Amino acid sequence: MAVHRISWKSGLLAGLRTTWLLGKIIFPVTFIITVLGYTPILQAVINFIAPLMKWLGLPGEAAVPLVLGNALNLYAGIAGILSLELTVKEVFIIAVMLSFSHNLFIESGVATSVGVKLWVVLVVRIGLAVVSAIIINLVWSGGGEIAQYGLVQPVEPQANGFGEIAWFAVEKATLGVLQLAIIVIPLMIMTQIMKDLNWMDYLSKKMAPVTRKLGMSENTSFTLVTGLTVGLAYGAGVMIQAVRENGVSKKDATLAIIFLVACHAIVEDTLIFVPLGIPILPLLIIRIVVAVALTMTISRLWNRAEMAKRKEETLTTYDHER
Repeated sequence: MAVHRISWKSGLLAGLRTTWLLGKIIFPVTFIITVLGYTPILQAVINFIAPLMKWLGLPGEAAVPLVLGNALNLYAGIAGILSLELTVKEVFIIAVMLSFSHNLFIESGVATSVGVKLWVVLVVRIGLAVVSAIIINLVWSGGGEIAQYGLVQPVEPQANGFGEIAWFAVEKATLGVLQLAIIVIPLMIMTQIMKDLNWMDYLSKKMAPVTRKLGMSENTSFTLVTGLTVGLAYGAGVMIQAVRENGVSKKDATLAIIFLVACHAIVEDTLIFVPLGIPILPLLIIRIVVAVALTMTISRLWNRAEMAKRKEETLTTYDHER
């Protein structure tokens, strides 16, 4: 019982620290992006991107859901889709792109808090979105019928005047941090209890074959499970704690984040597209296959680079000794 009490306190402190760390990213970014939504800036970005849409097999107006989804979140992106008349193929392309690259500012900022370089996160997320769109456009010849939308997402309230806009932005940013705390704090408490009961060791051993295939150590397993189920931000929160306490290497942290930026919250982020009338199973399969293939490829290239570096250092040492 005493162990559980200590675990609870340690987990609570870890959860509060992680919420504070991630909240410092989430609050200002959410505030700024919300305010920008009431200015001509987002529309200017949409107008700039629109001519590039044809390379992705999309009409110019498809820039609207892509910009909204990347600047805000998937719900905003879907709201943008619902405002347009698009074919099933076009909606599917947008859905795949947004599944790889959405909520770009917050989630990328959170990922960098683990120690992964920002340019790596951006290249992976935006690169996967663009490449997947080009491939789907070239490979899929069907989906020409107009998409039949189902449930309509609620529209955000309109604010008038700087005071209302600023207050709405503060409310939205605060809500984002509170939502984070509601999930992260219990998650950290549960993680600490699992550690003290040695359940984490059991989980790591069970996940070991998977993590080894992906080129990572066993102590990244809980991060992968968390990110896959509840999302990148929360997975990053667990990874921050793992880096602090379990000595997770920079390589393992980078590989875990690369996997999760390609494939996180797979249930929620897949089911959210059901009302759009597109094939959901292929969307899920694409995310998982791409995440696994990309992580394994980067892991092998990293290993080769390390081996080459060690070989070079050995030869240099040998030459000096001679």
